[in-house]
Amino acid sequence: MSNKEIIDQILKLRNISVLRSGVEVLDNISIEVNKGDFVGLVGPNGGGKTSLLLTILGELKPLKGDVIVYGHEPACRHNSGMVGWVPQMDDNRRDKVDQAIKMVGLIGMEDVDISRLSGGQIQRAVIGKALASESDFLLLDEPLVGVDRSSKNSLLKLLDDLCHHHGKTIIMVSHDLTAVTQSTHRIIYLEKSIQFDGPSKELPDLNDLAKIRGIVDPHSTHIHTHTTKLKTGDV
Repeated sequence: MSNKEIIDQILKLRNISVLRSGVEVLDNISIEVNKGDFVGLVGPNGGGKTSLLLTILGELKPLKGDVIVYGHEPACRHNSGMVGWVPQMDDNRRDKVDQAIKMVGLIGMEDVDISRLSGGQIQRAVIGKALASESDFLLLDEPLVGVDRSSKNSLLKLLDDLCHHHGKTIIMVSHDLTAVTQSTHRIIYLEKSIQFDGPSKELPDLNDLAKIRGIVDPHSTHIHTHTTKLKTGDV
C-alpha cells in the first residue's frame, strides 16, 4: 500500500469476527472508510454497533481478521490522538466544558457545571471536546439521543461541515434513521453481519429491511393462509 493510499484510507476491516462474553457479536465484517467519509452505522439493539466501534478503538480484539487504522493496528503509538471517541451519553458525567465549549457555539458557559446543561448542549460539548483533541477520525455513539430538533439539526450541520471542509472522517451510530439518511454520505446496516452498505439515499425502506433481516410479516402469512382456505373451501 502506498503512502497516499494509507493517508486516504482511514480504516480497513478485513473479515473480522468478535466475541463478547463468549458470544459472537460480529461475524465476517469487512469495511473500508476513506478520508472525508461521513458514515452512518445503524441496526437493532444488540446488533454489534458499539462492539464495532470498540474494535476500531482497540478495546476489543477480533477473534479473527484484521483491523487497520491509518495503516497500523488500532490504539498503537502511531495513531495516538488521531481517533476521537464520543461514547453514548452518561447523564452523570461531571466534566468541565473548557475550550471545547467555544468550538460548538456555547460561548459564555465555560464555567457552567455540565449537570446544568441541556441534553443538546451536553452532546455538543462532548463532541467539541473530541474536536478539541484535533482528532481527524471521529467515532460517535448515539450523539443524537436526548437532543432537541434544533440542536440536532445544528449538530448534523456541524458534522457535515467537518467532513466537507475540514477533512474529518466520521462514523456515527444512531437509531434515528431519518437523520442518518439525510446527513450521512453512506449507511452501514449492521446486525451481527453487514446487511446493507451503500449510499445513504439507497437505504431500503423498513419493509425491505425487514425482508433483508428475514423478518416475516405475520399478518401477510395469516392472509395467505386464509386465502388458501377460501380457495379450497376449507373454512
